[in-house]
Amino acid sequence: MAAYGARLPRAKSPRGRRTTGELLTDHSLTTLRRADTIAARIGQLPFGHRRFALRLRAAAFLHDTGKVAYGLQRQIGNTAEPAEVWGERHEVLSLGFLPTLLAALPRQEVLWIATGVVTHHRPLTGGDGRRHALLPLYGRDSAEEFARKFGHIDADAVQNLTFWLHTTAAEAGLIPEGPPPTLTPEKLLKDAHTLFGELSDRWEWSLGPEDGVDGLLAVLLQGGVTMADRMASARTPVHQKHPLTPAYRQRLEQRLHAHGYTLRPHQTEAANTTGHVFIRAWTGSGKTEAALLWAQHNLQDMTASGQGTPRLFYLLPYLAAINSMVRRLEEGELQAVGQVGVSHSHAASYYLSRALEDDCADDTEALAAARVSLAQENATRLFRELIRVGTPYQPLRGALAGPNHSSVLLDTANSLFILDELHAYDPKRLGMILAMMSFWESLGGRFAIVSATLPDALQDAIRDALTQDVHLVEPPDGTVFPRRHRLLVRESTLTSTEAVTEMVGRIEAGEALLIVANNRPNARALYRKLGSIARRMHGDQDAAILLHSRFRRDHRSTIEDRIRARYHNGQTERQGGILVATQTVEVSLDVDFDTIHTTCAPMDALCQRFGRVNRSGARPPADVIVHTPVYLPRRDETGLFADGVYPKEPVALAWQILRRHHSDVIDEPMITKWLNEIYSTTPGSWGAAWRDEVEQAADQFTEAFLNWDEPFRDRSLDKEDFDAMFDGKEAVLITDQTEYARRLAIDNGRRPGRLLAEDLLIPVAGNTRTTWNEQLKVNTIDAEYDEENGLGKIRN
Repeated sequence: MAAYGARLPRAKSPRGRRTTGELLTDHSLTTLRRADTIAARIGQLPFGHRRFALRLRAAAFLHDTGKVAYGLQRQIGNTAEPAEVWGERHEVLSLGFLPTLLAALPRQEVLWIATGVVTHHRPLTGGDGRRHALLPLYGRDSAEEFARKFGHIDADAVQNLTFWLHTTAAEAGLIPEGPPPTLTPEKLLKDAHTLFGELSDRWEWSLGPEDGVDGLLAVLLQGGVTMADRMASARTPVHQKHPLTPAYRQRLEQRLHAHGYTLRPHQTEAANTTGHVFIRAWTGSGKTEAALLWAQHNLQDMTASGQGTPRLFYLLPYLAAINSMVRRLEEGELQAVGQVGVSHSHAASYYLSRALEDDCADDTEALAAARVSLAQENATRLFRELIRVGTPYQPLRGALAGPNHSSVLLDTANSLFILDELHAYDPKRLGMILAMMSFWESLGGRFAIVSATLPDALQDAIRDALTQDVHLVEPPDGTVFPRRHRLLVRESTLTSTEAVTEMVGRIEAGEALLIVANNRPNARALYRKLGSIARRMHGDQDAAILLHSRFRRDHRSTIEDRIRARYHNGQTERQGGILVATQTVEVSLDVDFDTIHTTCAPMDALCQRFGRVNRSGARPPADVIVHTPVYLPRRDETGLFADGVYPKEPVALAWQILRRHHSDVIDEPMITKWLNEIYSTTPGSWGAAWRDEVEQAADQFTEAFLNWDEPFRDRSLDKEDFDAMFDGKEAVLITDQTEYARRLAIDNGRRPGRLLAEDLLIPVAGNTRTTWNEQLKVNTIDAEYDEENGLGKIRN
């Protein structure tokens, strides 16, 4: 299929040490095979045309055919002339092959396939008139102007490619067999112009109600083509055999039997539940195992129903909890090392910390580890694993659609979701998650919502968001819940002299003491007062540890390792000491303490904090001591906030209940009743206002991000609004700028060097005043900081 002299058309520039790039025919065939894998994974969508898979496969196969143009070949260095930028869009020219190759298909099918071809790189329409959208580039061109833009196209190259495409498409079952058609450059350009005009007519303007789900189907098709293209370009193999098999239940039952136990009733019930489920049981009762048993049962049911090979998304609220869960699944529950993906914004940092955790690596070793870590992160981004652990906000980003995110949207179709400890007290984020759950359900998704305490109001909100029934699984009536905690209420604040004196007594008694403050300044102040006492008592540096959200990434990873080593749940030889923390400890680590002193917070947050104490219930009820908060104003916001963090109303309601139950021995069912009282939606109550705020947030998110009337408009500006919903950014200390620059330069400034530099970043609030370093492309802050105490006062 020689063209342009003796050179065959290629799809890519040379990479690495290669002198030639990938052949266009090789890339087209590889992309078709990746599309086959995607179609098999996704299965039959619950709505839309049964020919979705064929449209996806055909569009993926033909997406890059426009690269046959001489200008593109010259751009990638595949001609005798020096390389230069072509400046045109190959996906638009690719349209010209479709009418000839797909002549046996109805015109409507050709239009659908063309939709997948033309949208796999750029938005079709620009909501703000941006030049990078395709319609402003070509939408006003006459046929002659359109043809002139693309320049010279070799006739032999077009015909030879057409012959190969026809033969291969027929063999793949995309088109009927028959004699290869003839295609000239002139017809190619004319057909591309005509088809682009038809696509513009179809998608330029907002769709009407009569178009039903066409907008969504178009975005999902776009997602399939971009996914297949990126998988093919990366040459990353994807997992096709699910690691969650019936063998999991067998191993679990054998493990329990070895210790004289069997599956608990709620675990057996979850394992036999088809469809959505609430799993409510006490901490340490095997909720994770119950959720995995539910997932395995539903995975088999969905596969048998034609829903492909469901992906399993295990979603948790905090990064540290995610990292721990990945290890638990890979090395424990599923015995599937390398088959569980990490899906959060710091995934590469997680892989890097694991690679270097036993080493004091020099630059060469760190660079090698960084390259491997990035490869693992990129593989997850390319949808390699069938099980992913992350926050809800990673799959939520699929709502941004477009070439960058529509593949995330498609990947969630016919998937399973385990939401572990869904927080009710943040109504805005809860509303967004509920809106997305409703959408994922429409794509065939099924949900397990797992919690030790699940208030009725949260169950009602979830049930209202979903159309299918949600079955409640909990221990049967008559079950004796472990009573692990004795509630003690203190009218003094956590930082008061009285509180500090009481904590010193517990330190001197040799207890493992957890201290949880609502804000970082209070946590740092308590650590300064108590840290030296604990170290002197135990003669050990790790007898006092401080954990909050404002540490450098590398320092935080080290701190978490120290905490796990000393306080890990299940240790036979318990050690005393203190951990002073903020809310980051609520569900982040599998640790076990003798006692907790905490400031009052929303009841669901307190329950999580209590869960770090007497975790297994093997000891007599342990003291959980709650102190009164201080209500403060917050900049640019109305009302008061507990220690400047939580809105006053739910905290004050929790405080009233706790005071009524001072000195009671408590368990999770009691806390669930308290939560029902707080979240009661009686007219005029705080719970009613909470429910209204949840529904408003869900409606706003749906309108802003889940409206497919304009499926191919440029949504890049929406990304800023989306990111603004999640407070926070990262910055580097001005004293670390030199080291940040040095690390950036490692590997000639490529991504591995940036990953090593990112270990110096510190999370800060979104409204923190920072200075932008244009050269390093990073926010900087002038602040107090050390490895032990983390971020202190910010001076700028």
